[in-house]
Amino acid sequence: MVEKKITKESGQTKAHELAKKQREIGVAEFFAKNRHLLGFDNKRKALMTTIKEAVDNSLDACEDAKVLPEISVEVIDMGNDRFRIIVEDNGPGILKNQIPKIFAKLLYGSKFHSLKQNRGQQGIGISASVMYAQLTTGRPAKITSKIGKNKPANYYELHIDTQKNAPEIVKEETIEWAKDHGTKIELDIEATYQKGSQSIDEYLKQTAIVNPHATIIYTNPRAEQIIFPRATNKHPIESKEIKPHPYGVELGILIKMLQWSESRTLQSFLSNEFSRVSPATAKQICENAVLPTNLKPQQLSRQQAEQLIEGIKKTKIMAPPTDCISPIGAQQLEKGLKKEINAEFFVSTTRPPSVYRGNPFVIECGIAYGGELPKENQVKVMRFANKVPLLFQQGACAITKSVSTTNWRSYGLSQSQGNLPIGPVVILIHMASVWVPFTSEAKEAIAHYPEIIKEIRLAIQECGRKLASYISKKRRVGEELKKRSYIEKYIPHVAEALTELLELKKTDELNIENSLKKLLEKKRGKLEKVEMENIEYDEEFAKIGREKEAELNE
Repeated sequence: MVEKKITKESGQTKAHELAKKQREIGVAEFFAKNRHLLGFDNKRKALMTTIKEAVDNSLDACEDAKVLPEISVEVIDMGNDRFRIIVEDNGPGILKNQIPKIFAKLLYGSKFHSLKQNRGQQGIGISASVMYAQLTTGRPAKITSKIGKNKPANYYELHIDTQKNAPEIVKEETIEWAKDHGTKIELDIEATYQKGSQSIDEYLKQTAIVNPHATIIYTNPRAEQIIFPRATNKHPIESKEIKPHPYGVELGILIKMLQWSESRTLQSFLSNEFSRVSPATAKQICENAVLPTNLKPQQLSRQQAEQLIEGIKKTKIMAPPTDCISPIGAQQLEKGLKKEINAEFFVSTTRPPSVYRGNPFVIECGIAYGGELPKENQVKVMRFANKVPLLFQQGACAITKSVSTTNWRSYGLSQSQGNLPIGPVVILIHMASVWVPFTSEAKEAIAHYPEIIKEIRLAIQECGRKLASYISKKRRVGEELKKRSYIEKYIPHVAEALTELLELKKTDELNIENSLKKLLEKKRGKLEKVEMENIEYDEEFAKIGREKEAELNE
């Protein structure tokens, strides 16, 4: 084939040739070719990501409907690295006309424009799982949903048109379903199953810890059923939607807001579109920006928008409201830890709300110590964002940095410089926010904002002080027990020797022994009591000697 020459006579240049090859790329097509951005890097990770997205959707739906979640997760090994994932919940169900868009259209959802705490943010999650199933097995997603007891269940089989980012309905029908309400999704995907710290088993266990109000029934690929029962019937605190805070708005977003606003003046725009901005505060912002208050928002130039940003920075504005956040709560967090971790001491805290870039957030910390936890290994760090476990990219996360840069030697644990400490400890850190600053669309690690790292460290320090107090007290009691045990071992021999030396009666030997024990108690003082958080755990004290437990609890 002879290559066509580009000449001046034809008027064609290389730029013309290249222009013919250019075309618009759809968002679904982009993510189909870059699925690693969504957490589908490899087969093992794909299995976990698929289940995570489905479970997150189920938990959010149940909480929005004020229903205590009962979620079934079944993983069936189909052979040849193919697995069938079935996730079913007792949520409110989904309206028929919404089902195709929710499951088969990327960037479609109710959470992206909502400033309230949710597990999902981008509207990508579950539809990305549907796309991954389609790409790897060619099988459609099967969805069943029912919105009420006397309503029919709607059944769909769906594909995604990746060029148009639109749902393709393969099958649609009305069926009978025994559930009163809820949603079930079935996906066939290419994956591998392995146990370990980044497995679906670990994900579901950690999910059960930070969602103590949920019951999760898990059937693994070996057909073994594991039940994570709820630890409380108390519903989580409901989060409310808020308007954006001025301190968090960026220039591009502000320009869009100005263009779309229905407000007639700049002052009313500021007070109507932002939280914590009263008419008086809006007037102050305009004065600091050197802009008239009666200026029409739609007429602001780019330079004036930049002035407005500077005016916002110069104005003192109240912190955003925090009722948009739903933390787990220290008491509920401790219940979740006790339910799944067999340790001897537990402590937890919920920090007061703080703000980064105008977004309110809350940091929570829980620590479990001792018990069956390994003593010679590094501590286990459990990372969570909006009650969702973060199992990947640990080294890139602000939580890991905060834990490793804390001086744990001050709290009774051994630690080498800049590394995680060593000891029988689980450290749980949870960030709740209207907008978690993830490092990527895969939502695997939290970005290193100084405000966030500071709050994590303060939460760790608060729990660490109580942990140090417990470890110190336990160490003192243990050392005292050893000393007393050593002395008590020789008391009978001393009593016997004194009886012989003083030529006393044999009946006096017991009196001498009792007197020596009383003298020991008087000189050494009363044994300090150690309060154990887990009253059922006694293995540590068994090593000291079970006969001493009565003394510890007198």
